[in-house]
Order: sequence, then C-alpha cells, then structure tokens
Amino acid sequence: MLSLSVVVPVYNERYLVCESLRRVLAAAPSWEGVSAVEVLVVEDGSTDGTRELLRDFAAAEPRITLIEHARNSGKGAAVRTGIAAAQGDLIVFHDADLEYDPRDIGRLVKPFLEDGADVVYGSRFSASERRRVLYYRHTLGNKLITFLSDMATDLNLTDVETCYKMFRSTLLKSLPIRSNDFRLEIEVTAKIAKRQARIFEVPISYVGRTYREGKKIGWKDAVSAVATIVRHNLRESEDPRNVGHVTLVRMSRLEPYNRWLVSRFDGAVGRRVLEIGAGFGNITRHLRGRELLVASDLDPVALEHLKGTFRDDPSVRIASYRFPLDPAERDEIRRLRIDSVVCLNVLEHIEDDRRTLADMYEVLEPGGRLVLLVPAFQSLFGTLDVHLRHFRRYEKAELESKIREAGFAIEDLRFVNRPGIFGWWLNGKLLRRRVLPRSQLLAFKLMMPMLEREKENPPTAGLSLIARARKE
Repeated sequence: MLSLSVVVPVYNERYLVCESLRRVLAAAPSWEGVSAVEVLVVEDGSTDGTRELLRDFAAAEPRITLIEHARNSGKGAAVRTGIAAAQGDLIVFHDADLEYDPRDIGRLVKPFLEDGADVVYGSRFSASERRRVLYYRHTLGNKLITFLSDMATDLNLTDVETCYKMFRSTLLKSLPIRSNDFRLEIEVTAKIAKRQARIFEVPISYVGRTYREGKKIGWKDAVSAVATIVRHNLRESEDPRNVGHVTLVRMSRLEPYNRWLVSRFDGAVGRRVLEIGAGFGNITRHLRGRELLVASDLDPVALEHLKGTFRDDPSVRIASYRFPLDPAERDEIRRLRIDSVVCLNVLEHIEDDRRTLADMYEVLEPGGRLVLLVPAFQSLFGTLDVHLRHFRRYEKAELESKIREAGFAIEDLRFVNRPGIFGWWLNGKLLRRRVLPRSQLLAFKLMMPMLEREKENPPTAGLSLIARARKE
C-alpha cells in the first residue's frame, strides 16, 4: 500500500476547478493499492475569481491543501511548489480542467505495485475506453513533439505531453526542475531518461476541450517544446550549481579512465564488496558480477541514480552508510561478511578520516582488503577542492601513517595519474575554477596511453594516491 499526493496547478479555471477536484475526491477510494491521498492545489495567481472559490472549497474539504502564489508564475513553477510540499510515496499531476478522468489514476498506480516502476505515464494515444475527437493538427503536433523527444531520450513513449505523470516521490524530488511553463513536460522526461528510471505507460481516456472552452496550450508552446528537447539533450541533467553532481556526470563519460582505474586494483577485490561513496555508479558498473556488491552513498540524488542503474541486478544492494559509523550500522555491515572495501575519492570528504579508517578495518572480515584512492599533495589544494568540499589532500607519508594506525598492513601504496597534475593546478590554483571544464575532461581520453604506461613504470608523483591494504 502506497500513499499518493495529487498535485493540481490552477490558473483561471473558476468554472471547472471545483468540479475537477470533486471528481478527484470521488475517484480516490477506487484507487487500489493507495492507502492515503492528499490533494495539493497550487493556485497560481488567478485573476478571474478562482482563488476565492478555492479558499471556500478548501475550507469545507479537509483532504484539500491550498497553496497560493502571489502572482502567476506558470504551470512548471506551480508544479514545483506542489512537489516540494508533497508527502506521499507517489506523486501524480492532475489538471484543473475536465480533460482527464481521475478514475484513470488507479491505472497508473498498478505498475508501481506489480512491476517496480519508477515513473508511469498515462497515454492519450494508446487504446483506451474513449477519446474525444478534436483537432487533427494539434494531435499531429503532439505526436511530432513526442517523436523528437523519443529520438533525443531513446525512449518509446507515445505521449510525452500528457498531464498524467506519476513518479516515486524520492525520484521526482531529486530532479533539478527549472521550467516555469509547459516545457516542464519535456524537461522532466529528459531527466528521468538520463537517470535510467524504470518507466511504464498505460492507456487513459481523454476528453479534450476546444480553445473556446478554455484550452491554453498553443503553437508557441510547441515551438518552445522543440527548443527544450534540443537544449536538454545537450545540457547535463544535474543542477549546475552542484559541482559534485556535475563532476560525476562528466566522469561518467570517461569510461576508458574508469576501466583503467578499476584495472589498478580489480585483482585485490573479493566476492563480497562494500563500495563507499558510489556516487552515480561510474565505478560500481565495473565491480558487478560478484556474490554481493553493496553500493553506499549519502546523497539522495546519487541514491536515485544507483537505484535506477542497478534495479535489475539482484547482486547489487543500494545502501546509505554514514562514516564514521554508528554501532547499529557497524553491526549491520559485519553481518554482510564484507571481504573488500573500495573507497575512491571519498576519504578527503570526511572530516574524521582516522576514525573512518578504523571503522573500515572493523567491518572487514579477517584477511579482507581495503582499496583506497585519495587526492595527493596538499600544495595542489585550490578552488576545485573547495567546491568539491574536500577537507584535505594527502601526502604519501601521511596516508601511510593513517592506514597503519587503523590496523591495516599496507600491500601497495603509489602515485597514479601524473598527467592530471597540470590540469588540476591550472584550473584550481591558477584559473580558480569551480569545476573542471567538460572539454578538458573529454580531452583526457587522449592521455590514456600515458596512464597505461604507469602500470609498468610507477610515477614518482601523481594527482592521486592509491593504496591496497589488508586486515591481518
């Protein structure tokens, strides 16, 4: 049983909104699998008396929560307000007019209960019980936009512009949505595709209305939708203000580097692995195929990425362990009989690194191994480190001392990635950038032959330090 939040953006719908809400409330008891319903009505600065009607309606109906915008901000802005306030396990959008039948919402719930869905769209163009016959050119425009969106996202949706979209709440709340108008539909679709969400589609009925009856979307919105498809196909899906997320997305495109990095320690990793700070799964993908792989992270956005990527792999377990560990988490990990801990570019984010290393030692099985990658040379600490929220960079002797202090016997400790030193110094110390430029990261692929040679000829200096240690 799941709880459901129905988000209803409203603007200048005084003649239809109350009837639309009555139909939602009347249909709610028929939605199988739904334990509780909240209806969040976001009044978006109407000027036709809608606000006053909704105040009276909400005062008489406790299942309605009315949220008011001081001025009109657009459908996307109203939906974002509703998402932020939603408390349900699932969130669905509903228009304030009478074009959609709320009884169909029950159809959207079913794939969450039976198929492990992350997102379900209600399609007006799949076979359904009924559909009002209206504008051919409008329908053609809808199908063209859906076609272009599908080409960009590599999805096979039949109706990207449908109002009825239902999401797992944790997924939807983690999306950085920016659109204030009808472009919301395109933006959300592009971002759930990049998250590799598990998407389903079910047929719904549709009783469209004419422009005389109050239909608001027009040809300008169609042109805007096409431009949005292009923009979001080219743009990174994560919030550009979050340097960590942007960096993880960019690193995901450096598969040759990720494979090379795993090759440096893969032989030391056993059958039951805990990866600390799995992020968006860039390294996790290369650790699969084992008896158990626990991918742990604290970031809700990262957890949604991991759930979407590894949902169908029964050997991968998604977790959220905060190091240093509390006693309950330490006991839980011990019960998993972990024989390998992989911690890449994470220790520098943790203030108490000594206690964290001691916890890694405690949760490992006897003879288990630790693989650790950290940034090298405190002298390179610059704006890139600040915006990535690093507490420190490590000197080789310092890292060796802290690993031994935790109880580990060091098997190997060496510098890696000599070519990266200049780029980090240039961007973080000289140019004082917030994030490594995308063009420079992609050019890094050209340096792979130099990195490959490091296996046979370990460098005397490098951007990072990699350590392999054993619990005696």
